Amino acid sequence: MELKAFFEGNPKVALAFSGGVDSSYLLYAARESGARVKAYFVKTMFQPRFELEDAKKLVNELGAELEVLEADILTDQRVTGNDPLRCYYCKQAIFSGIIRRAAADGYPLVIDGSNASDDAGDRPGMRALRELGVRSPLRDAGLTKAQIRELSKKAGLFTWSKPAYACLATRIRTGDKITREILERLEAAEDRLFGLGFTDFRVRVRDGNDARLEIPEGQMAAVFEKRREIYDSLSKYFGTVTLDLSGKR
Repeated sequence: MELKAFFEGNPKVALAFSGGVDSSYLLYAARESGARVKAYFVKTMFQPRFELEDAKKLVNELGAELEVLEADILTDQRVTGNDPLRCYYCKQAIFSGIIRRAAADGYPLVIDGSNASDDAGDRPGMRALRELGVRSPLRDAGLTKAQIRELSKKAGLFTWSKPAYACLATRIRTGDKITREILERLEAAEDRLFGLGFTDFRVRVRDGNDARLEIPEGQMAAVFEKRREIYDSLSKYFGTVTLDLSGKR
């Protein structure tokens, strides 16, 4: 099904909005198709501050409507326990909140930015969306991440080249408890790396105190050039800082 046909059949939708490449293009496409769409950004400890800033910027550029919902996801012990189903419990809680608020606002359907490059399979997060009846128009239209970037570029969206950014919880090894303190240290450490000019990287943490950097291969030379700056910055937050020589996966 093409996006235009989807929005013709669903002219009033609520969008789970992250400010990333996919949901940004979906918001643009919905408005271009004449659909009535409202974006909902759920603010949790799992999203760094810049994600909300990007979301607000994109919404303002499109003249769309945005509502920011706050969720203290760390009160859910199923999530903070960080077992293999963490993403399922998290998505279930966050999207249930969006669905309730959207229904109260008069929006009967919630959509998200999953695309055809996302392996739906039996991934816990995807399963939660299916169970809740959330639709994924980009995936239904067969649009891949590369195609969405190209379409976003043509549309003039600043998000077209934005690196993919998984939530901070994905940085913590499965089985290690997720705490506010670790998330704050992770966000601060990644912010320092952004400040040093690195992009599209990950700071992985295990046992709460050991950080491992995953840097794209094209930026590896800069890591060695700035080794001391990196260590001085990140050692404020973690006892051990190591580099994964295989690069970011």
